[in-house]
Amino acid sequence: MRLFRSKGKKSDWACVNLHSDRVDVCHIRAAGRARPEIVTCDSYRKEEGDVATLRRLRRELHLDRYRCMTLLRPGEYQILQIDTPNVPRAEATSAARWRIKEMIDYPVESATVDAVFIPGGAEARNGHMLVVAAKTETVAAAIQPFNEADIALEVIDIPEFAQRNLARWLELPGRGLALLAFDERGGLLTFSSEGELYQSRRIEISQKSFGGDAESRKGVYDRLVLELQRSLDHFDRQFRQVTVARIMITPVPGAEGLREQLAATLDVPVALLHLSEIMDFPHIPELHEDARQAQCVQLIGAALRELDVMAIPAAA
Repeated sequence: MRLFRSKGKKSDWACVNLHSDRVDVCHIRAAGRARPEIVTCDSYRKEEGDVATLRRLRRELHLDRYRCMTLLRPGEYQILQIDTPNVPRAEATSAARWRIKEMIDYPVESATVDAVFIPGGAEARNGHMLVVAAKTETVAAAIQPFNEADIALEVIDIPEFAQRNLARWLELPGRGLALLAFDERGGLLTFSSEGELYQSRRIEISQKSFGGDAESRKGVYDRLVLELQRSLDHFDRQFRQVTVARIMITPVPGAEGLREQLAATLDVPVALLHLSEIMDFPHIPELHEDARQAQCVQLIGAALRELDVMAIPAAA
């Protein structure tokens, strides 16, 4: 894993994610556009296993025209914050590998590792870095079905950075943004500013948690308020130079009620995320549906990737 810069001529990214029963594909045109356009965002049922389905999609969607990538799933990697090693910048990633030796539960020699400086941390005294670590065998297993399907995967990314990509289009200049996305696995909260990821954490509240009666939803709201307040306080203590201008939340059942509850309790403005405010998708009407939009947020964020950002190279 290293800072990855492809020299290929393809400019558009396509994110292809494998699930137990389906394959999700998203292709976005963003280069040179004021508003990105989602060209493809669909789910395809598996019919004869991963490889056969990927081969079919490669032909039907002409995936060879795009720079293809996929996302690791929660539990397949760790993202860790460490103090910046006292070494030259070019040696920081190698030093970070050994810094996390006692923070992972498998030999660091069998880990695929990459790291980025948290803004201000590269030169600042007592700065920090974000380190992503995954078992090399896990990375290889993620790549294998794509290789067998003759799909040239360029990189593997993680949901935290996919969510950061989307946050770029929502941030206010010079201010921080807290973006909270819910799906069937739970919640992911990211803090970013000027297109850079500062911090992230997972919250054990899923999309389904908001579907109960009024009493159960109140319990979820109370838990979420506590989680957000703790996260905001922690972020403020670590990054006083970044002011969080607002919290944005992906659609959930009863979203407006949730927004009102959070806004009345927290000191930071709270808004709901509607993709139509920042992106165009004229041929994908289902993305106007809250449940579908929430399901696809990280898939879409991954396809919004820029060329020179951190990711695991597919050759790892």
